[in-house]
Amino acid sequence: MFLIERRKSIAAGLVLAVSLLFAGTLRAGDVASFVDLGFSQDGKIYMFAEYGVDERSLRPWSELYIIDVERNDFVPDGRFSYKHDEPVAVGQDGSAALLRIISYNNKTIQKYRSNFMRQGIPLFISLEDVRNPGGQAIDFRDFERGARYGAELKSVIYNDVVRSSFYILFSSRDRYNFEKKYRVGNPDVKRAGVTSYSIKKAIVNPERTSMILVIEMTLLNGDGANIRYMIEALRL
Repeated sequence: MFLIERRKSIAAGLVLAVSLLFAGTLRAGDVASFVDLGFSQDGKIYMFAEYGVDERSLRPWSELYIIDVERNDFVPDGRFSYKHDEPVAVGQDGSAALLRIISYNNKTIQKYRSNFMRQGIPLFISLEDVRNPGGQAIDFRDFERGARYGAELKSVIYNDVVRSSFYILFSSRDRYNFEKKYRVGNPDVKRAGVTSYSIKKAIVNPERTSMILVIEMTLLNGDGANIRYMIEALRL
């Protein structure tokens, strides 16, 4: 059985009870929910989605992405978005938009053989509200395989107009103390309105050949901020 290590320890039972859908809270703006939709059988394809409710129109929305893990990029036809034409009813969370986007794009999902039953194994989950403009550093373990991992997120905020970029220095060390180092993310991509990034989750496929880092972004929205997600992927 795998265990999860955080800089602040969390009882294993609590961590395993954390839902695969998670979101933060803000005074204003809307907060997306991240959804792990699984790996392909060979671990080379990963699919995820996010969904939410637009705070102004109250219309539910969703986005779905299919990732080539080795390239750390979208497959050619792997980006989809949907926004419903009517507002949600009281008490609804917008998850119906997620079901709609999956059903609309089922042929493409089948093409890349993404498997909902092959969701990632979580090795790290952050329950902290980390919004350090300068970056973040985390360490975590895979106790089942005896591996150790480290990730250092480095970000730059450009204040001429609000925009930012980041990249991650990642390292892995196996049970025999053999170390590999990686660099993921493109610091040349400057995202307008994004004020901070943080690593919220690290997951691997069952064979431990692919690592996914879930990145939370804080995006300015008028007087408040929206929370959105992206991922960085690498083959181990």
